[in-house]
Amino acid sequence: MAGIRVHKKESKVKWIIIIVAPFIAFFVSLFLGRYTVKVEEIFRILSNYFFNIGFEKTWTDSAAKVIIEVRFPRAVMAALIGAGLSISGAAYQGMFHNPLVSPFILGVSAGASFGAALGIILGVPYVYIQILSFAFGIVAVLITFFLSHIYKSTPVLMLVLAGTVVSAFFQALLSIVKFTADGDEKLPAITFWLMGSLGSVSLQDLTLSIIPIVISIIGLIVIRWRINVLSLGDREAKSLGIHTERIKAVIIIFSTVITATAVSVCGIIGWVGQVIPHFCRMLVGPDHKKLLPATVFVGATYIIIVDNLCRTLAATEIPIGILTAIIGAPIFAYLLRKTKGGWN
Repeated sequence: MAGIRVHKKESKVKWIIIIVAPFIAFFVSLFLGRYTVKVEEIFRILSNYFFNIGFEKTWTDSAAKVIIEVRFPRAVMAALIGAGLSISGAAYQGMFHNPLVSPFILGVSAGASFGAALGIILGVPYVYIQILSFAFGIVAVLITFFLSHIYKSTPVLMLVLAGTVVSAFFQALLSIVKFTADGDEKLPAITFWLMGSLGSVSLQDLTLSIIPIVISIIGLIVIRWRINVLSLGDREAKSLGIHTERIKAVIIIFSTVITATAVSVCGIIGWVGQVIPHFCRMLVGPDHKKLLPATVFVGATYIIIVDNLCRTLAATEIPIGILTAIIGAPIFAYLLRKTKGGWN
């Protein structure tokens, strides 16, 4: 009995740390940067802007602009993207019953990258670049889904193969766009976008992104127990009364919306949906009822921290996609080694 009580206490402490960590990372990110703003001023600026409390103005207009228009939306977007990509990766790994897959497996990143590159080479306004990126990300996954749909079913292996084909096709289209792009302006812009960055995130981007990402995250959490059953395999899931095709479609829809939104706003940020679910399995186990909520908080913390490193490690900002790959690949290799590629 004493051992059980100790285990429950440790589990409670672990969850408290998991839940509190992103809020601490978010707060720290608000006063990190070359423009110094006092902690008490940050609270007053946010209180005045969002709650109209009416603190006496002791800060400069520049300080308010830095907090409200730059650091706040950037930190919130980092949390949303980290949470979204992490839970999408965990859901896909459960659906494919394979711990190696990522949210990009069905071609969404390749499609979204082509859409953004097309918008850049056409010279359209930034908001239309985001719309094209999101639209082509959705189109790529739709093509994957319909290619893999045979005999009124969607086998997991066919999804993977169709995703590989669609990704290769859109990567080829992206290469054509890059080949024809102006080498002085358009090609560097495409290359930089593909590396991923949160540097240009605005309040408008946050307003447009927060609703689809949050709704999709909640949707995946609601069906998390069904993902547990689905991870046993289609035959076992059907024997337990689960409509496997419907659940697969729901997972794909929610995960695609999250990933396409993230890529359209911030470019490609890799390794998050692979590393964080593995790390969370070590913390809370393979049960998706615990795993998916854990990935939301841990993923949010991870991307906020990495983004803070991107803007503080060097004189110029490091693209976040580079840093997530440098950090994520060795960690993923270590986790694979430690877990032997398994789920437990």
